[in-house]
Amino acid sequence: MGMLYIIPTPVGNLEDITLRALRLLKEVDLILAEDTRTSSVLLKHYGIHNAMLSHHKFNEHQTADNIVQRILSGETVAIISDAGTPSISDPGFLLVRQCIQAGIEVQCLPGATAFVPALVASGLPDERFCFEGFLPQKKGRATRLAALQEETRTMVFYESPFRLLKTLTQFAECFGGNRSVSICREISKLHEESVRGTLQDVIAHFTQNPPRGEFVIVVEGKNEKSRPSEVG
Repeated sequence: MGMLYIIPTPVGNLEDITLRALRLLKEVDLILAEDTRTSSVLLKHYGIHNAMLSHHKFNEHQTADNIVQRILSGETVAIISDAGTPSISDPGFLLVRQCIQAGIEVQCLPGATAFVPALVASGLPDERFCFEGFLPQKKGRATRLAALQEETRTMVFYESPFRLLKTLTQFAECFGGNRSVSICREISKLHEESVRGTLQDVIAHFTQNPPRGEFVIVVEGKNEKSRPSEVG
């Protein structure tokens, strides 16, 4: 029986990949890539020419069974996403679950994930936090935001440039315009930038400076001091 490796890839700078990840990508029988065109840039950069197969959110339900059978027959497979760690707001969970159900060994390598550097560099409490990823675009969005109004941990979200201002405006309505926030874009790339302040501040900034790139939003949790004191 083969095995499945979940291999994180750089979120920006191609140097942000581990030696072990490079070795395994050269050794495996098959690399599953979210977008083979995007992954080809990284693999070509490091002289990796292994067989690749497209595996993304639109076909993973159709391809997972076949991949499981290939691993059971002895092939070793690696799954990578366009950037970061597979299964974190990217394809991967379905295949991992099916491999585990089939008794296949699954190993996830440590490595790049966009929200970790954004959280650490935010200056907001990071000993406890909740990762929300992308909010629902329509159905369930208002319900999810309402459920987060009482969240005291630092909250982490992913967002595209096209919905950033809409999302920040909804956060201000839900959490209050004075809530502290850190917006990090293009992590580890040439134009990496962090914008920190209140929600009102960052809304004003991105109204004047149209958003570009991919964003991680780190929002302060509800202030503990504002909660009713417990009587014990």
